[in-house]
Amino acid sequence: MIENTKKRKRNPNAQSELTTAQRGIIDANWRKLNSNGLLMEDKEKPARQENHYTGAFRRARKKKAQNHTDSVDADLQSLQIDDQAKPAASASVPAGPVRKEKRGTLTRFIAMDCEMVGVGYEGGDHMLARVSLVNKFGDCVYDKFVKPREEVKDYRTDVSGVRREDLLNGEDFAAVQREVAEILRGKVLVGHSLKNDLRVLFLSHPKRNIRDTSKYKPFKKITNGSTPSLKRLAKEILGIDIQQGEHSSVEDAKAAMQVYCTVAKAWESMLSEKRGNSKKTVEE
Repeated sequence: MIENTKKRKRNPNAQSELTTAQRGIIDANWRKLNSNGLLMEDKEKPARQENHYTGAFRRARKKKAQNHTDSVDADLQSLQIDDQAKPAASASVPAGPVRKEKRGTLTRFIAMDCEMVGVGYEGGDHMLARVSLVNKFGDCVYDKFVKPREEVKDYRTDVSGVRREDLLNGEDFAAVQREVAEILRGKVLVGHSLKNDLRVLFLSHPKRNIRDTSKYKPFKKITNGSTPSLKRLAKEILGIDIQQGEHSSVEDAKAAMQVYCTVAKAWESMLSEKRGNSKKTVEE
């Protein structure tokens, strides 16, 4: 044994040849494993969990966030939302029910939204600047700007989207008021916070023919009892984003109509029970 060891030490070339042969075998095995996808480097690494919480405080925060999400989901499920009335997730404008009438025709249900500008002391009062009406299918049937009846202190362009030239090219208030009143006569009016819109129009509408999405009690479950905004309803129920920057009364009216359509059957059934009859008010 000692003699063989000494011989190996005295013959470095033999040791080098042995090392080279072993290295060749290792390389061959490495390539074989690599071709079979057995190497750890070739395997996909597990995705890193984004919401990784450690410690009592972070675990409590995660639990609170999860409970809030579950609560909102449960509230939405309890609204009896009609999935057929929901738009596609990629849609930016709500889609309406199956169409039977021609585009642009008046339907029994009309949604309205108004844009206002500031007048009076420091622009604190509201004046009608634009009014838009859409039918049940989301078609815009009326959209006009209104000439100012007094000096405008604040156009509120960043929210209203209204500019000075829009009002200068608008129509007289009396004409717009008359035309809107004629369209809404005998119709079911849909909208969000309609009290404000009717006030600036100096119009009234029968309470039994108003469907205000800000007053529908089941929707308040989404905001824990407070009045939900149209933007919140559109996001939670329709899955779309509206009012990104300048508002559009046409877009808001369409969103209000679509929100109503998702719960129309349950809403009308509830009203019918309150009135003590079984008459259906939802269009077939």
